[in-house]
Amino acid sequence: MGLLSRASYVVRSKLNSILNRAEDPTETLDYSYEQMRDELKDVERGLADLVAQKKRLEVQRGRLQENVEKHNEQAREAMRQDREDLARRALEKKQAKLESIEEMEDQIASLESTQSDLEEKKSQLQERIERFRTKKETMKARYEAAEAQNRVSEAMTGVGDEMADVGRAVERAEERTEEMEARAAAMDELTERGVLEDQFSDEDAIDRELSAGRANREVEAELETLRAENGGERASKGSAREADATSAGADAAVDEAAVEAELESLREEEAEEEEDSKA
Repeated sequence: MGLLSRASYVVRSKLNSILNRAEDPTETLDYSYEQMRDELKDVERGLADLVAQKKRLEVQRGRLQENVEKHNEQAREAMRQDREDLARRALEKKQAKLESIEEMEDQIASLESTQSDLEEKKSQLQERIERFRTKKETMKARYEAAEAQNRVSEAMTGVGDEMADVGRAVERAEERTEEMEARAAAMDELTERGVLEDQFSDEDAIDRELSAGRANREVEAELETLRAENGGERASKGSAREADATSAGADAAVDEAAVEAELESLREEEAEEEEDSKA
């Protein structure tokens, strides 16, 4: 394939693609319907012209027939006057008129046949146009319904051109927001580390480190205070636990002596009962 042929093929392909996207089937159907109606009007105009031509021939034929009658009267009058020469001339004219009438009748018959054909074609074209109109309206209704359904489906699924633009706008907004958030976090980190300084603050990096050191010392001082307080509480709690243990030991000793005395009394009672039983 030559260069020009390839270029022509590419151009035709591009034009065909553009036309396919721009084509509206409903407009195409309406245009085709109008074209068919124009054809019907052309047939009607042609039929009207043909009938007019036939009418002119019929009028001319009628005039010739009148002339034939006139020449007949002339021939009779000439014979009554013994003018055979005039009678001959009248009859010759009559014969010429009869030949013209015959030709006209052939033309009129041909026009009538053509008229009949055109009338039949006109009737067929009218029926065809009516069927096409019905089909056109049906197809337009189907197309409009399908188009509406397609728009709803695209809106629901987000695959349409407008919804795709909206989706891309949302994605760009999210990307821009994430970028700004990351940049803000980076600036905060760099400011905290002293790499960047706040232009609206009088403190520099040294001032911030000194402030941090003072804060650490204050925290350590409070921790020392808490440790001291916690140590005193533990000492007082230990003394109290020792006193409680001593008292508990004394109570335990007293309780054990009382138990031993009671056991001894029981032993004596059992011994006396055994002696009484032996006696």
